[in-house]
Amino acid sequence: MRGVLKRCPLCGEKDIWARWGQLRAQCPRCAFHFERESGYWVGALIVNIALAETLFLVTFVPTLIFTWPQVPWQPLVAIAVFTQLVVPWWFYPRSKTTFLGFDLYFNPRRALEGGSEHARY
Repeated sequence: MRGVLKRCPLCGEKDIWARWGQLRAQCPRCAFHFERESGYWVGALIVNIALAETLFLVTFVPTLIFTWPQVPWQPLVAIAVFTQLVVPWWFYPRSKTTFLGFDLYFNPRRALEGGSEHARY
């Protein structure tokens, strides 16, 4: 949940962003290094794209099925623009911290690589 709230997934610190979309190198509170290896943020991009595509499919396909042959194309185009442009832009910073949270959940021993042993869980 900390990731969705754009906080450090290890200690919950809020001040981990230098500016919109630019994550600091490490948490100012627990010193956890965010970029854990080269190419690490590919997973965050996958999370972002998966969310956008899922929202699109969940709205587009049922609308298409239930309204055929009188498909309301203009609202569907508006939904497509929203889910494919606005949602990924808004979710981009959250995708990074959400991915960090998932990674720490599945690899908890790696949490101490750059973080404090005294971080609040």
